[in-house]
Amino acid sequence: MISGGLNYVSSAPAFSKDGKRLLVCSGTSVSVFSTTTGSLVSSLQGHTALVTAVVVVPTTASLLCCCWTASVDGTIRQWDYSVPECIKILDLRLPIFSLVVPSVLSTREEKDAKSSPNVIAYVSVESRNAQDNRPKPRFGQIRKCNLTNFHTVSSLILRETEQPESLTISPSGNFLGIKDKRKLHIWKVPKMDSDSAVSKKITLHHTKTFTVLAFHPTERIVAAGDVTGRILIWRGFGAQKFMNSSGLVNGRPADNDDKPGVRENDDAESCCTWHWHSSGVSHLSFSSDGAYFYSGGKEGVLMLWQLDTGNKKSLPRIGSPLLYFVDSPDSSLSSLSCADNQIHILKMPSMEIIKSISGIKPPLSSQDICEGLSSRVSFDCSSGSVAVQTENYRIQFYSLFANRGVYEVQVCERNHQPVDEVTLVVSLVELSVDGSLMGTVEVKLPEDGIGGLVCLKFWELDDNQRFSVSTLIYEPHRDANISAVAFHPTRRMAVSSSYGGDFKVWVCKEEIEHKGQVLQSSGWMCHAVGSYKNKAMRAAAFSADGSVLAVAADTVITLWDPNNNVLVAVIGESPMPITSLVFAGTSDYLLSVSHGSKPQLSVWSMSKLTASWSYRLQIEAVSSAIDLSYFAVLVILPESNDCTFKGDGIILLFKVTDPVPVASWSVTKAKGGGLGFLKGEPSEPAITDGIPSQTLLAYINGDREYVILHPYGKEARELSTRQDDLVFEETGQSGYTSIYGELPRFDLKRNMASSISSAASERPWESIFSGSSHSLPPLTKLCSEFLESLLEKRTTSIE
Repeated sequence: MISGGLNYVSSAPAFSKDGKRLLVCSGTSVSVFSTTTGSLVSSLQGHTALVTAVVVVPTTASLLCCCWTASVDGTIRQWDYSVPECIKILDLRLPIFSLVVPSVLSTREEKDAKSSPNVIAYVSVESRNAQDNRPKPRFGQIRKCNLTNFHTVSSLILRETEQPESLTISPSGNFLGIKDKRKLHIWKVPKMDSDSAVSKKITLHHTKTFTVLAFHPTERIVAAGDVTGRILIWRGFGAQKFMNSSGLVNGRPADNDDKPGVRENDDAESCCTWHWHSSGVSHLSFSSDGAYFYSGGKEGVLMLWQLDTGNKKSLPRIGSPLLYFVDSPDSSLSSLSCADNQIHILKMPSMEIIKSISGIKPPLSSQDICEGLSSRVSFDCSSGSVAVQTENYRIQFYSLFANRGVYEVQVCERNHQPVDEVTLVVSLVELSVDGSLMGTVEVKLPEDGIGGLVCLKFWELDDNQRFSVSTLIYEPHRDANISAVAFHPTRRMAVSSSYGGDFKVWVCKEEIEHKGQVLQSSGWMCHAVGSYKNKAMRAAAFSADGSVLAVAADTVITLWDPNNNVLVAVIGESPMPITSLVFAGTSDYLLSVSHGSKPQLSVWSMSKLTASWSYRLQIEAVSSAIDLSYFAVLVILPESNDCTFKGDGIILLFKVTDPVPVASWSVTKAKGGGLGFLKGEPSEPAITDGIPSQTLLAYINGDREYVILHPYGKEARELSTRQDDLVFEETGQSGYTSIYGELPRFDLKRNMASSISSAASERPWESIFSGSSHSLPPLTKLCSEFLESLLEKRTTSIE
């Protein structure tokens, strides 16, 4: 089982002490990347929920490569990331959202001055018992934790907030701060720190909500950004409370007239405001020498400010909102995390991008604005990659087996500004069976109901195995939006259907022989146009041999001869409009999916032109194996069934002739998910139980995390006993009854999703990647009757 597609920018990364490794929080694990090559070196796995912080510890006598990690699962873990190996686990029993360890930042002189051998950490946790019947419950708490001699989290609460806030520690380890709406709370870390040591605190005020803060490495200077793009810089903060307990500054009482820009009675010597960003500031950080500081926001521009003069320069056109900027112990390197799930390694001080760590692009933020236009992902079964949309009008090709981005295609030449309103959407992406052709549809949204433009593009692979535009067609179906694009399985032919009531068959010009040389023509032209009673054409699909073209006309399915553009037959009468059509591999069956108040999955026999069987299910995605008579559907479960299945969706694997599912998997984040059958590695056995074992099933969820399953062979059987990872079960009687108890039975008379015979995962789909191998029972110890019944069920003949 292969998994990937994790988010690399959920938290700030951390450099190793030599700057050669970058530790990145990625889901329930920490990925260790090489800063030289950008490749994955190792992974720290053990947490059972989202990892929220990683702190690298300086080299010690016993450990050369040590770090601490914190997670929402309530644990703090110590690692030797060179092995990698978990050394210590501390269970706080509270979800942890932020972690800082001041002692790892202290200088050697300061450490020698501190006689306490304990390592004290500060954590931001969530406590649902913290409301105490107050009108505004406050669930966030700032607490201490003794990492050396841990018994329980300290009962001392430094601050309570409505939600858990991110902690910011000064580079010297002397000051700790958080943002709380329009206030900054800053604590001075005690020199003799302990679980019960009380820290001095000051509060700085502002008229706008703060978004981020940063401390100067050597001086008492703090900078903070707000939601309007302003940056406030306080100098000499804590002069009264931190430096002089008598309240005197330079031997005399403090006077507000001597504190320019400081609001109310804030404890600071001065405050100034700088403004360049047009939207909220997302990150701030000072250079290691304190002479400069960096800022970034939604504009996708990294700004470098000179602290004394206010002069600035920028690194523009990064193409995505900026999240985190982290300095390396190697002064020539820094990392920049962006909202498009990319981490750039910068060469300093020139700020040149020398390497990028690319994760899969996140879902489009415009999906809510442009509901119904944003496309699904498209799978390339031959190469094992997936094509997804990006915010900057591109298509990213992501390798599912290698878990890395391959390359990107610029669909439309337009400068992307993250702060601009959405005016253009790439609404559809479709790949041919062999992955050599691609079709895209881009829609320019109308303004105030006026204007709007639909553009269809055909792409072909060039000599460098990169897609280039072959043909561009404006308004292919007049002013109607395109509902689907499908490619012929063997010929250079495609079909596009529209909501305007027609479909068009497109063909590519054949090779032309000119003066003894064969030149490839890349032009596409309209071959035929068809319609049926002016009904909206909502879906289209070619049969496995390409001899039949199926087009959904609202609630019916029309069958056409694509070569002669002749209507062959009309079948079906679904209760709701049909939104998807898929031929079931090489069989003579056609699948149709309807949405609406009466959703339905139907299987149609092409030889009899009648419905074979159907279910009333809310189908999110459907996919069919190319060379097999199997297909898989992703079902959205009703809210009433969430407690039954431990998730909001379920994957069902069917043999097209049998309405009883062959296998099932319980998943979450099913909304917006997709399914695709892929060709496996050539090194795998060719045949397993009469079925090619190289056929794999890929599932990608709404957050674009994915898992690749082997639904037919030995791995599927192993997955059936992996309770912590995944649930796979046979329908009917099996040896499970005597081992695991009675299983729910499948009732053909019920048409609801709850009738599917499937046991739910003990943990939701997020934990599918972190199952324990020791929980697998050895096959050699299972009774022979169980194995025989399992094999007999696998070899059931198809009628």
